[in-house]
Amino acid sequence: MPETSLVLLAGVLLVGVVAGTLNAVGGGGTFVALPALVATGLSPVTANASSTVALLPGALAGAWVYRRELAPVGGTSTPVLTTTSVIGGALGAGLLLVLPSASFSAAVPWLLAFATALLAFGRPLSRALSTRRTAAGGSVALSPRTVLVAQFVVAVYGGYFGGAVGIMMLAFWSIGLGLDAAAGNPMRIAQLAALNLSATVLFLFASDALRTPAVLVAMLVGAVIGGFAGAHLARRLPARLLRGTILTIAVSMTVLYFLRG
Repeated sequence: MPETSLVLLAGVLLVGVVAGTLNAVGGGGTFVALPALVATGLSPVTANASSTVALLPGALAGAWVYRRELAPVGGTSTPVLTTTSVIGGALGAGLLLVLPSASFSAAVPWLLAFATALLAFGRPLSRALSTRRTAAGGSVALSPRTVLVAQFVVAVYGGYFGGAVGIMMLAFWSIGLGLDAAAGNPMRIAQLAALNLSATVLFLFASDALRTPAVLVAMLVGAVIGGFAGAHLARRLPARLLRGTILTIAVSMTVLYFLRG
């Protein structure tokens, strides 16, 4: 293999480590994985599919770790909520593959901007609304059907793009159900694994992700390493510093994509 190819794969491996670390400590891996894969020459659609495939093992590992801490959300059962995420993730992945690739390329900067806004304001907004609701003495009683419909929409978005989808879940659960973010985190990770799993299965059979196996494996191995490292890193660094790092990367990647367009 030419030296340039080895250098490129080493770079993809390093990006995978960063992406896996970010996902382990709070999310944001898509913001580095997608641009890096596009930079290797992949189309945005293939890069997005490859990113989902490569980052799946870390999500599955997290779901396994938290399997004993899962709690029902909004009156829904865990199997029904998970089934909803699987179906929505598959539909979102299908939309990515059947819609014109030019549409996704044009949408990427705006999707990144939307996900960045969620990263920046989702949690503070949900906390503020929850505090106001509590102060007013109100109670939240969204029906299980409403929760499932919202989860389906979120899962479709996650299968299509996925940036900040975990933040979107927690924001909705917090605002609509009053669910504490810490309490909802195990279920968030489980639902991310569910929607990414169905999207990955579709991508492996119907996308071009496997046409660049070396790049895919390099990203996957890096993400696994980063996932383990991130779990330890999250225990040592202040949460505010970690969140600031993720947000800085998100803003930088979003600005760069708009400048490129």
